[in-house]
Amino acid sequence: MLRSKKGLLRAAGILTSLAAPVSAFAQDAAAKPAYGLPDTAYIATCALFVMLMMLPGLALFYGGMSRSKNVLSVLTQVFAGSCVVILLWTVVGYSLTFSPGPYQAVIGGLDKIFLRGVTPDGAVGVLPEYLYYFFMAMFAAITPPIIIGAFAERMRFAAVLVFLAVWFLIDYVPMAHMAWGGGWVADWGAQDFAGGNVVHMNAGVAALIASIMIGKRRGLGTIAMAPHDMTMTYTGGCMLFVGWLAFCGGCDYAVSGHAIELVINTMLGGVGGALGWMVMEWLHRGRPSTFGIVSGAVAGLVGITPACGFVSPAGSIAVGVLTSAACIWAVDNLKAKFGYDDAFDVFGIHGVGAMVGGVLTTIFALPLLGGAGYSNGRDMFSQMGVQIFIMGFSILVSIVATFIAMKAASLTGGLRVSDDEEEMGLDLSCHGETAYRINMMSGGEETII
Repeated sequence: MLRSKKGLLRAAGILTSLAAPVSAFAQDAAAKPAYGLPDTAYIATCALFVMLMMLPGLALFYGGMSRSKNVLSVLTQVFAGSCVVILLWTVVGYSLTFSPGPYQAVIGGLDKIFLRGVTPDGAVGVLPEYLYYFFMAMFAAITPPIIIGAFAERMRFAAVLVFLAVWFLIDYVPMAHMAWGGGWVADWGAQDFAGGNVVHMNAGVAALIASIMIGKRRGLGTIAMAPHDMTMTYTGGCMLFVGWLAFCGGCDYAVSGHAIELVINTMLGGVGGALGWMVMEWLHRGRPSTFGIVSGAVAGLVGITPACGFVSPAGSIAVGVLTSAACIWAVDNLKAKFGYDDAFDVFGIHGVGAMVGGVLTTIFALPLLGGAGYSNGRDMFSQMGVQIFIMGFSILVSIVATFIAMKAASLTGGLRVSDDEEEMGLDLSCHGETAYRINMMSGGEETII
């Protein structure tokens, strides 16, 4: 009997020792936040696709539009500019956007400077905070490089980097905070689901101001400046299209039926834009171009960015078609009328597209048209007033911030390369490289081999 009791006690001790690690593990697991694993996997995938949208998507899209002697300079500006922005986002941008501060209405605080306090165990909703930081970093990193297309082929590399850094800090970060980080813009309830104002309108208006301040490319109107490689632009445009689905589709921060609706609406906006531009070009120029179809898709994607969470699939197609119509008018007529040299039509597509898309968002959000309606008991007209006011504020901020950023960039030794360097091409003059082996033929024409 005594032996059996001792055996039972020994067995109980063994079970207790085995259970201790399990209990400790359970307590440790309970202390950690319960991430939504499907949501985490979905948003992580979206973030990676958005990074591909930027690198190499945007770089290739712009690179193909340049002349062959400037293609590396454009690729390098997008790559280096994105890296600078990601660094600044990590050091101070994330904190100023999403941590509380004494001037919360317009800017956040410094609690999370250098990602202080962001840990593997931290969470934003059901997402790891590191993932939330990463996803929003991709939004930040793609926005300033969009502007590069406006002053391509003539701006000094040091000036480009300073401009992008300053503009990011004084324009993008405050605007992102005011819209997404608890600032006053969010309280107004503007309908901008995925960044039409913060990303595209800001960058588009900045492109217009920057192109005016730096002046026209040397020889514009007297020498050919056609895109040197449409296959490169086509490839980059396709990557933009795919990445845009993740750009908008991840803005629900969860995987759900609504998140997939965002993807579908974004896709249909791009489709409407591509086909709308194609038909208009076919009718007025006699034939559709690859460049036009790809540009139309981007225009439609810009237009659907603010609208994707508020309109129906049919409304998304309409937004894409109407936005591309406005953009093709801006590219063909507005630029010629005012004479600014927005080299790759950043304002004509991103600026005009975001303005038109912002207005169309409110129109096609009407329940009669299959939309989601309006919050705070508003009707279409009162919501339109809010929409136009917030867009006007965004335009004003972008104008002022761009002027300041360009002046800061000029302190590096000037904005522009010299005439000789521009004639040589920025690939050689700024980076000491060439993208292609080039033979000069009689008459000064270039052939790429």
